[in-house]
Amino acid sequence: MVYTISGIRLPAVASLHKSGGSSCNGDRRTTNLSLFTKHSFSRNIFADKSTHESDSPPFMVAASEKVLVPGSQTAGSSSSTEQLEAVDTASEDPYVSQNEDVLSMEQLDSIVDDETYVEPSSSFSEVDGEDDEANNAEAPVLLQEVISKESDLIRQKSIPPPGTGQRIYEIDPILTRHRDHLDYRYGHYKKMREAIDKFEGGLEVFSRGYEKFGFVRSATGITYREWAPAAKSAALIGDFNNWNPNADVMTRNKFGVWEVFLPNNADGSPPIPHGSRVKIRMDTPSGMKDSIPAWIKFSVQAPGEIPYNGMYYDPPEEDKYVFQHARPKKPQSLRIYEAHVGMSSTEPMINTYANFRDDVLPRIKKLGYNAVQIMAIQEHSYYASFGYHVTNFFAPSSRCGTPDDLKSLIDRAHELGLVVLMDIVHSHSSNNTLDGLNMFDGTDSQYFHSGSRGYHWMWDSRLFNYGHWEVLRFLLSNARWWLDEYKFDGFRFDGVTSMMYTHHGLQVAFTGNYNEYFGFATDVDAVVYLMLVNDLIHGLFPEAIAIGEDVSGMPTFGISVKDGGVGFDYRLHMAIADKWIELLKKRDEDWQMGDIVHTLTNRRWSEKCVSYAESHDQALVGDKTIAFWLMDKDMYDFMALDRPSTPLIDRGIALHKMIRLITMSLGGEGYLNFMGNEFGHPEWIDFPRSDQYLPDGKFVPGNGNSFDKCRRRFDLGDAEYLRYHGLQEFDQAMQHLEETSGFMTSEHQYISRKDEGDRVITFERGDLVFVFNFHWTSSYSDYRIGCLKPGMYKVVLDSDDSLFGGFSRIDHKAEYFTFEGNFDNRPRSFMVYAPSRTAVVYRLTESEVEKEVELVEE
Repeated sequence: MVYTISGIRLPAVASLHKSGGSSCNGDRRTTNLSLFTKHSFSRNIFADKSTHESDSPPFMVAASEKVLVPGSQTAGSSSSTEQLEAVDTASEDPYVSQNEDVLSMEQLDSIVDDETYVEPSSSFSEVDGEDDEANNAEAPVLLQEVISKESDLIRQKSIPPPGTGQRIYEIDPILTRHRDHLDYRYGHYKKMREAIDKFEGGLEVFSRGYEKFGFVRSATGITYREWAPAAKSAALIGDFNNWNPNADVMTRNKFGVWEVFLPNNADGSPPIPHGSRVKIRMDTPSGMKDSIPAWIKFSVQAPGEIPYNGMYYDPPEEDKYVFQHARPKKPQSLRIYEAHVGMSSTEPMINTYANFRDDVLPRIKKLGYNAVQIMAIQEHSYYASFGYHVTNFFAPSSRCGTPDDLKSLIDRAHELGLVVLMDIVHSHSSNNTLDGLNMFDGTDSQYFHSGSRGYHWMWDSRLFNYGHWEVLRFLLSNARWWLDEYKFDGFRFDGVTSMMYTHHGLQVAFTGNYNEYFGFATDVDAVVYLMLVNDLIHGLFPEAIAIGEDVSGMPTFGISVKDGGVGFDYRLHMAIADKWIELLKKRDEDWQMGDIVHTLTNRRWSEKCVSYAESHDQALVGDKTIAFWLMDKDMYDFMALDRPSTPLIDRGIALHKMIRLITMSLGGEGYLNFMGNEFGHPEWIDFPRSDQYLPDGKFVPGNGNSFDKCRRRFDLGDAEYLRYHGLQEFDQAMQHLEETSGFMTSEHQYISRKDEGDRVITFERGDLVFVFNFHWTSSYSDYRIGCLKPGMYKVVLDSDDSLFGGFSRIDHKAEYFTFEGNFDNRPRSFMVYAPSRTAVVYRLTESEVEKEVELVEE
């Protein structure tokens, strides 16, 4: 979570910048976003394209001469939040698919097996691995059919009913002391599941709220529904009706749902043209206001304007992006490249989805990561919030392109075999009343808690009321929307600690005492929501991944819901990054090996973690990256190989590699890196900001709306004449070692040495033996290392390799033979050379591994 000072948006900052250059994938043209007017014209916006994507569909902004068909007047108020099945007489309800060609779940299972997932760089003709030309010719057709039918197939799934919720006590008997709280929590969850089943037809149906709320297109017209219980009147306005509040007046039902039906024009065209600006005008307890629809799928800030405009986004079928590639299988060991599309260019500009797709995704694949976690996807009017002050939850950020551009990006990632995770924000909402949900119906209690409970004083944002039925519908539907419509492969849930406690984790030091997790400070409604959303994610998308950002260490966080847990696949291990910053402020002599190991391994048994040495949080202005903590201003003058190094640079390069490797190898079952940090990016992140005054009168200086620090200098990591390149090469080697050996997920882990005198840490993961010498001057010859398995070991990764900016003090051709005898509580050992400030990984040779397999088989 980024803790930023929220302020006014930056009216002087353009929402899109021209991108120069060309792409090897074909012609690429970029145009700035046009100012939308009521006059009839069309323009291509965000038209970055290559041969990989279809043209960005034009936005038609025109006044519509709507013709009402006799008998097709505005729909009545018969629908409700509990039952929205009634079909307007003049519309077709698309809520239930009428497609008779939908594949059955049995057919899906027979098609989508292990061989269906296309390996990176393989062609469709190689999917089946057969030579039969007829079979190969059918493969892409069959696969495309599965992809196109995926949403219909998901509708046929039923989410498993709640389990007993009792297994948590077997996993952790200490939890029995808090059985009253945990059983109450699980009982509340079961009641919510039962209520959703009774009144909504189940969690699967309930999570399709976007098919009833917002704009719903049918064969005969468009129905617009909005939940705004406190509004006294409502009307749909926009370019299509010349912003006339009397043209399309909405009616209200007893549940506070407003509705209007707009029939097609006489020529059969939709009553609202694609690309039209739309808003809802309401008479509220706070006065008349124009709001962007809560369920809007796209919103845009026109040049020179401060407020955003909701956009009716429904391009013609021929202009919609069609997914071509199946989702990759969920990786056993998760290696995440955290990225922000807007700041992913080497140039000072807002980058586009298309550029990220063509330029950055191949880089991520080459580096050896198998997942990309994309930040700032949900629309946020304040760019400097890093995407965490969301204004439009169902809309992808328009700064970087259109919804179809984003789909093209995700499809390309799938083609490369990359899992795509979304950094989703359900922990809070923007305080913005012009563009977001705050005060939507004129009250502060519609989507959020009222009063101080609904306000996060540190983030200057609004806090959801997770106990409200319509809030649950909105957020559950939002999670499903991104998985189903855009084919994201999972989420990193932001700010989960803030959700789970009424104190939001602020000014609270979690010590691990169970009383801190299970008591009156726990927001049970929020925890139950997290259980429901994890039920939804894993029930409808079994391969999807759910990661929670929790700093508290709540027990049961990573245990399945049916067993009584919260249901996340991974917890983000946030304490590790804090520990490295703490150590980097000290002298090398004050580092404690036991302290390092304890922090890295201090996680709950059976609950998986994603570790990281630093994420985007440590890269923000006002903080420092690990590289800058280590090398400071020397990075600006001594990173060229044709110049002499300095002691500070030598130390920094050595420790940068060691910190990352030990974090990855001991910290968890997954690993995360923020883009650019793999090669020690020399600059912090500073979003374009103008001067501003906070509500308390404090002056906060800006940076002249500069984009100079809001980009990534990938060219530095690629430049072979700079020392950054060696760090990048090491990170790549580290990822590929995990790919080939799977040490992060190996069940075998043993830490054999934490020597405070020698400053040495040694441990085993799988068939690998890791040796870290953190001493600043002492190197050790014939240093004895304990191990489990007998045989010959060889070096497979050496941080001191000259390729990685080291001094090549290790002979990679050397062979290390074990000898019997207990050492460091290991049955065997071998002798190595351990230079100062190095990390070396040894692996049992393949021949020895094969011998062990043969012995086991015999």
